[in-house]
Amino acid sequence: MAGSSHGHTPAAWTSVTIVFIGFCIAGAFMVLANPVGFWVGMGVTVVGGVVGWIMKGMGLGQPKDAHAAYQALSEG
Repeated sequence: MAGSSHGHTPAAWTSVTIVFIGFCIAGAFMVLANPVGFWVGMGVTVVGGVVGWIMKGMGLGQPKDAHAAYQALSEG
């Protein structure tokens, strides 16, 4: 996996950062027993996934066939 550059793209980093923030928000409000805050955090988590998908569509993610290219290079 180290040779494939898996996840080292702006789309991946941005998406994971937003999802992590949403997870932290949801977790904090779950402990505070605040359902509205929990669902806001879950909404931020979903937004993170959508942002990553949009950024990948804009060309800021790794193409699907990139892994096959790395395998071909390592075998050849």
